[in-house]
Amino acid sequence: MPATLSTDRFLENLAKGKPVPGILLLGGDIYLRDLCRARLAEAYVPVAARDWGVSRFSAAEDSLDRILSQAQTLPMLAPRQVVFVEDVEVLQALGEKAREDAVDRLAAYLDDPAPFTVLVLEAAALDERMTLFKKLSARTLVVAVELGGKAEDQQGAAVGMALEMAREMGVELDRDAAGELAEILNADLAQIRNELGKLATYVGERRRITRADIEALVLSAKSYTVWQLAEMLAGGQRRSALEFLDSLLREGEQPAGLIGAMAWMYRKLIEAQELSAHVPAWQAARQMGMRRETAEIALRESRRIPRQQLLEGLAALYEADSRLKSGAADQRATMEFLVARLTAASAAFTAK
Repeated sequence: MPATLSTDRFLENLAKGKPVPGILLLGGDIYLRDLCRARLAEAYVPVAARDWGVSRFSAAEDSLDRILSQAQTLPMLAPRQVVFVEDVEVLQALGEKAREDAVDRLAAYLDDPAPFTVLVLEAAALDERMTLFKKLSARTLVVAVELGGKAEDQQGAAVGMALEMAREMGVELDRDAAGELAEILNADLAQIRNELGKLATYVGERRRITRADIEALVLSAKSYTVWQLAEMLAGGQRRSALEFLDSLLREGEQPAGLIGAMAWMYRKLIEAQELSAHVPAWQAARQMGMRRETAEIALRESRRIPRQQLLEGLAALYEADSRLKSGAADQRATMEFLVARLTAASAAFTAK
């Protein structure tokens, strides 16, 4: 099976290589996928021809007949067209006969592609054991549109991307602020870019974003929520924590964002435990890069939760994050299992 290219490597090759008739964008990072789409359109279709030289389809809503017909139709007033097809993963869920037919037709097209078309298939995740993935990966250039590797590697990559985004926006982002932003937002590049846009407006003519700005703007809305949850988890209040989680999800909070905020909270509690028991709140705030009132909460809560419980909780958060990023079918169930695990750990430590 051909090797999967990282987004960075793909974009480097795109700038200097020849068109590839079939590309599979595989992964769930919205920012990286949008970046690949934009660069593909820029590379292969002139600006004036993009209204008819760039097509967007969904495998969930458009028939394969319509998609392949477009791929085989010579574009008007342009030497080449790019055809994007989202939601390719839905083909895996078709009945056996319909799935085999769809896979065979896609494979047949890719074996003899139209020379004027770049067909870009997009999927959040594909089962590598199934024929769909095997045939597509053998006939397309597979690009990973996600930050791979361990959690710390993802954080490091997100920091670098955040710094680049800030430069594109004309603002300076302190590296420690970039790290804080990546941690809070769980290395979600789309959210990072969105928050950087708000931060750029917030800092105005100063044109520099610091850790204090991150906490003032990005964390202010989440701080009360995560510390409320901290008290429930520390007390082993599973029912209350699950009810609170339900209300947050109903209000539109995203599971990945909640995990990022909770992981940030756990790391701050560990930092607070490492400080002297007699350190004043203002000094703790400075050392941990937090506002004074938030530092006071961190100091208080850190004395209630054993360090080992925090470390195990952080590991549980990373595992839940990995399940979400690998395309967990039921995100609510993943979050409920996480809360049950965290409160069980609290009860176990309390019983010791």
